[in-house]
Amino acid sequence: MSDAVVTAVVEVRGLTRSFEQGGVRIDVLRGVDFDIRPGEFVALLGPSGSGKSTMLQAIGLLEGGFGGSIAIAGQDASQLDGDARTTLRRDHIGFVYQFHHLLPDFTAIENIILPQLVAGKSQIEAEARAEELLTTLGLGERLGHRPSQLSGGEQQRVAVARALANKPALVLADEPTGNLDEATAEKVFGEFVKLVRGQGSAALVATHNERLAYAMDRVVRLHDGRLE
Repeated sequence: MSDAVVTAVVEVRGLTRSFEQGGVRIDVLRGVDFDIRPGEFVALLGPSGSGKSTMLQAIGLLEGGFGGSIAIAGQDASQLDGDARTTLRRDHIGFVYQFHHLLPDFTAIENIILPQLVAGKSQIEAEARAEELLTTLGLGERLGHRPSQLSGGEQQRVAVARALANKPALVLADEPTGNLDEATAEKVFGEFVKLVRGQGSAALVATHNERLAYAMDRVVRLHDGRLE
């Protein structure tokens, strides 16, 4: 698929995923078809255990064992080897999780610099981008602080900055504010939305918060392994 005909950041067709548990087959995803357009903000709703995280892991190319096809930025991941999938993920996808997963021995700014260096940016470019993001998120005075020296909301802001550091075409967020109090969650999520939209990325956000969900462009629900 060439870049000239790409009309979606993500194209999922017939996505399936099954697990064996106690000798019983559990079908978590049952033939999901799904697209996300460039710049679109999509909420993924569903009860705990419905497969939201499994679907995000599939689209994020984090695990194998899935049936069907997933194309990211016009590239069919099923046709790529492991190294090429890693490159596709690195270059086009950013992740934000419920728990920040920051590197504890690195400062806030170093946590943002590192993924940029891995992607081939120079130290100067990476530092400038990291400082810009963290300052925009209100952490300009906290650049040299390690995660243990930051509040929960500050840590999640750093995680947002890390996800956006390489300006990915797609941002995947799994309950990104689920570990924060309501007031902090709304503030952090608002900053997240503003930054993602500002750089023209698309986003898929798994959440239980329907108020946040219905502020997005589109809402889809995962039920019994299928999207509604």
